Amino acid sequence: MENTPSGKTAFRELMKVEDRGIEPVGPEEQTSGPGELFWIWFAGNISILGLPLGIWVVAGELNLWQALIAATIGAVGSFAIVGIVSIAGQRGGAPSLTLSRAVFGQLGNFGPTIVAILSRWGWETVNTVTAGYAVLSIGTILVGRELTPQNSPILTVFAVLLFLLATLAVSGIGHEMLATFQKWATYIFGALTLVVVAFIVVQVDWSAVISAEAGSWSTVFLGIGVVAAGTGLAWANSGADIARYQSKTVPARTLILSCAVGAGIPLVIMIGTGSLIAITNPGFDADNPLASIPELLPAWMSVPFLISAFAGLLLSNNISVYSSGLTLLTMGIKARRITAVMIELCVALIGSVLFFFVIGSFYGPFITFITYLAIPLTAWLGVFLVDMIGRQRYDARGLLQMNASSPYWYKAGIEWRAVSSWLIAIIVGFSFEFAPLNDTFIAANGLPWLVTLLLSGILYFALGGAKGSGTETSPSEQESR
Repeated sequence: MENTPSGKTAFRELMKVEDRGIEPVGPEEQTSGPGELFWIWFAGNISILGLPLGIWVVAGELNLWQALIAATIGAVGSFAIVGIVSIAGQRGGAPSLTLSRAVFGQLGNFGPTIVAILSRWGWETVNTVTAGYAVLSIGTILVGRELTPQNSPILTVFAVLLFLLATLAVSGIGHEMLATFQKWATYIFGALTLVVVAFIVVQVDWSAVISAEAGSWSTVFLGIGVVAAGTGLAWANSGADIARYQSKTVPARTLILSCAVGAGIPLVIMIGTGSLIAITNPGFDADNPLASIPELLPAWMSVPFLISAFAGLLLSNNISVYSSGLTLLTMGIKARRITAVMIELCVALIGSVLFFFVIGSFYGPFITFITYLAIPLTAWLGVFLVDMIGRQRYDARGLLQMNASSPYWYKAGIEWRAVSSWLIAIIVGFSFEFAPLNDTFIAANGLPWLVTLLLSGILYFALGGAKGSGTETSPSEQESR
């Protein structure tokens, strides 16, 4: 009988909507451990999108071992960066882009925040569209004829709404629900995904895999860049969002390891499986994996595969929407956090409907989109990471003051060292993508993002940015004043 009340209390706490928006979490509420980070990021990366990413990495030019090297360095390395940003969340108890106000200034931070929102909107749209196609594919199997958005608009819209409502049920409630749902859903759908992967691996022509010729190491570098841009770098500005409830007693190295390993394990498995598909099926249609992959499976496995695909996309979308809701509030919108989440879901609804019924082609433009966004994202990241060298604390009250009374107002609301470093790095980064540096070794090997990351950090360091204040007050100290 004693267990019943505590069980009910735990359930009520789980279902309680998190009202905290971007307000910093005090140390007394930072009670989470590194296992929470591990499961959140593990769940967020068992998505089916890892398979086509592995196919693009190989592109007929790498063997399996090179592809695995690219996947491991790209995924684990980039999520180690997510782990480093998580340390800032632990220190300041606030979302990444809210903490970024201390770096760029209250007004100067609008640029990086807009880029972060666009990135999250892009990922949420691709998740929603792919989930919609998963439901259409299940319908195709059940009715015995091909279902498309054009001949099944009602089912398409239903699939989109189902996916977004499921996201709302997790991200809308808040951090506690997100952490719990991601962990238990991983046990179920992670196991189902592994079964699907096992069937794909069994079908692989291993003689072709073993005899595959090695590609150039410059192509391996390109693969590392593609994986990093499509995985950890795209999530870097969400690191503190997820880690702001982490206990102060958790060592920094443990935070980094939890993120890198938690995301790295499923990503290496999924990208490696995609690489196997690419090596043994050079003509595989990576632009339509939901239709192409079932051809590699026994007929009875098609529906379980599509269910696991839908679930994996949902687990990824839960994190993205939770994070983007906080980022939207950082823009200064006066609303409850759950309202910001609903706005994000409305954007995903509009974007997915446009792609389904107007634009049509999707994955090609998406890869271009994330490649280009990697430039301003990594430019922000370089500045933010260097600032962390000298900044151990954040002024909790000052982060929320959008006027000259904030210690982060600097000159006219802008920290020009940070903003100028960010802008210069962006200009140089895009010069490798377009002109005049698009014919260089760096451009040919997919390294503009790395140059951008290093350049923004070096510029900010040279301007004295690493001497950030380490004496600012913590949330608890603010409250005691």
